[in-house]
Amino acid sequence: MPAQIIDGNVLAQAVRAELAEKAAALKATQGITPCLAVILVGEDPASQVYVRNKVAACEKAGFASLKFTYPAEVEPAAVLGKIAELNADPAVHGILVQLPLPPHFDADLVLEAIDPAKDVDGFHAENVGALMQGKPRFIPCTPYGVMKMLESAGVPLKGAEAVIVGRSNIVGKPMAMLLLAQDCTVTLCHSRTQDLAFHTKRADILVAAVGRAKMITGDMIKPGAVVIDVGINRLPDGKLCGDVDFDSAKEVAGFLTPVPGGVGPMTITMLLANTLTAAERTLP
Repeated sequence: MPAQIIDGNVLAQAVRAELAEKAAALKATQGITPCLAVILVGEDPASQVYVRNKVAACEKAGFASLKFTYPAEVEPAAVLGKIAELNADPAVHGILVQLPLPPHFDADLVLEAIDPAKDVDGFHAENVGALMQGKPRFIPCTPYGVMKMLESAGVPLKGAEAVIVGRSNIVGKPMAMLLLAQDCTVTLCHSRTQDLAFHTKRADILVAAVGRAKMITGDMIKPGAVVIDVGINRLPDGKLCGDVDFDSAKEVAGFLTPVPGGVGPMTITMLLANTLTAAERTLP
């Protein structure tokens, strides 16, 4: 029996509708409009698309959005100055610097310059530490979206074997912390893992976030497993695909997310959720 597809577009629409209602109520009762400021450095086409989608999502949900663009050769001091300005602006609740930054930037320095209370990406060291302690303030948006997808599909987490392929600070590591907090037994795999299939075949929940097209094939998946594909890769013919070979995986998995239309829409949705949370936390 083919896998049930967890449709990220449908879930994202439902969650965004809830967020729009909450944002409208916050504005009506407290006079506060959740506001996200986005900083884009350079002309990377993918980054431009991501920023455009984030700004559009804000506007559709009734949030305010500010966009600041800089040429790739801009001095880091100018961007750090803008971050300081936004940190001090009480009308701005979330600040996001679109990654990657040009090579002459110290990305860690830039991310650490953001006020932790406005770090809606959840990348500041203080927020990473809080997540590690099991007391998250802001959850990084992609892992947050994955948790929402698991919840929507009614996936039992307590005691489940969860395997994550990819150990990035943006997805893999925070994903492990979130699943661990829900009493999963977590294995974190990476490019140096020996016999990757040995681990993936044990997984009740398999999260692929390594950035290699169709790396996870159907014969690497436990029958009935929940497979979440975070990867997004462009093939030579221009088509997009994930880290999971969808055609072979759907014949084995119990649940499966598509690419595109899976985790991607949920990432932006949870960015809105974090921005709303940041705005609500300013209330006395």
